[in-house]
Amino acid sequence: MTTPRTLTFPRGFAWGAATSSYQIEGGVREGGRGPSIWDTFSHTPGRIIDGSTGDTTCDHYYRFEADLDLMRSLGLQHYRFSIAWPRIFPVSSGTPNPAGLDFYDRLVDAMMSRGIEPYATLYHWDLPLPLQDAGGWTNRDTAMRFVDYARTVTEHLGDRVKHWMTHNEPWVSAFVGNLFGAHAPGLTDLRTALQVAHVIMLSHGLAVPVIRSAGGVGARVGIVQNLEWVEPASSSPEDIAAARRHDGAFNRWFLDPLFKGGYPADMREWYGADAPDVRPGDMEAMRTPIDFLGINYYTRRIIAHDRKGDFLHVRKVAWPFVPRPGYEEWEINPEGLYRLLVRVNADYGRPAIYITENGTPLDDLPGADGAVHDEARIQYLSRHAAAVWQAIKDGADVQGYFTWSFMDNFEWNLGFTKRFGLVHVDFATQARTVKDSGRWYARLCRENAFPI
Repeated sequence: MTTPRTLTFPRGFAWGAATSSYQIEGGVREGGRGPSIWDTFSHTPGRIIDGSTGDTTCDHYYRFEADLDLMRSLGLQHYRFSIAWPRIFPVSSGTPNPAGLDFYDRLVDAMMSRGIEPYATLYHWDLPLPLQDAGGWTNRDTAMRFVDYARTVTEHLGDRVKHWMTHNEPWVSAFVGNLFGAHAPGLTDLRTALQVAHVIMLSHGLAVPVIRSAGGVGARVGIVQNLEWVEPASSSPEDIAAARRHDGAFNRWFLDPLFKGGYPADMREWYGADAPDVRPGDMEAMRTPIDFLGINYYTRRIIAHDRKGDFLHVRKVAWPFVPRPGYEEWEINPEGLYRLLVRVNADYGRPAIYITENGTPLDDLPGADGAVHDEARIQYLSRHAAAVWQAIKDGADVQGYFTWSFMDNFEWNLGFTKRFGLVHVDFATQARTVKDSGRWYARLCRENAFPI
């Protein structure tokens, strides 16, 4: 077999970049926006590694026109962004905030006037604080408030926005926020985390038909899951079982309800009394057909059995000699993305897929010439794009790829210590500088192909 010199993607493949509201917007007290759980969390001493907050971050609330001009100059024609729930409903329910809807009107109109297609995420972790005070995602009423919010936004923007994602990474919302305590709201209880995951997935299922109806002709609805390729650290039965538990908690717990109508039996048994409260009709709602699955992929996990390990009795193994240029916990493994896509294709009925996030953090600073030379990111993106190309060739229905992220931003509990962007942001001056990776990616977007 002859290896091609250039990898060319299917016609119409969507190349884009992604961001989220709390990470870039700033303006947290502007336009009637109410507080979110992340406002409280980021202002709690010790929660964010560098003491930063999302109060200003990239100041995108005021600078979105210039940011979209920059996006257009790079030839990006697809943009995944998120809507801040507390801009639309500053309180738990009632009349939506007109200024919040107006902001996203202007943002979407500005995208479309530049030939940029909007892909909207409804929930990227910024839950309105009044809802958290009422129990947050453990309260089933929050699912109904999410449906109200989804209906309001899609009725308002559905004439222009045709790609909708209900949630970003329910696993992170549930486990990192409610078991590990590293994200808002900062809780540390397994049963709470599992109940949060259940109500989030329920809210997704209940919202899908509402979004599809309110969004009008051509509306497509999906959900974004962060998935990992999981391998056992050895061929021992204990490590193989441990890897299956990690896969069950991280991947299957969130994919099986979408495509198979139930939680994996082995994990329900493992969780025992901590398993969530499942009521009649819940699983049927979660299985409401979606139009696409968004996959966020960053790394592979090597898993060993460890009786003293986490709630799964596992330990993550860091193999030596594997590159980890910007974040020690994440090895670079594009082969894992290929294997993951093939696995999802085989196990879940060949769904339409978008890679909704993929990227790597580096210590990006302008050099003496004023430019940001991030060759390692170019290598990362090219190798992962090649993995996507191979998965498509082998039958996966991948329809687009969104790099994380368009520009450096507030990276949650890591603050401003990690830079993922195609565009460098000086957070003191708000100056933007396109990195070498941004120019490389712009060429890929224009040509729908790249040389090996």
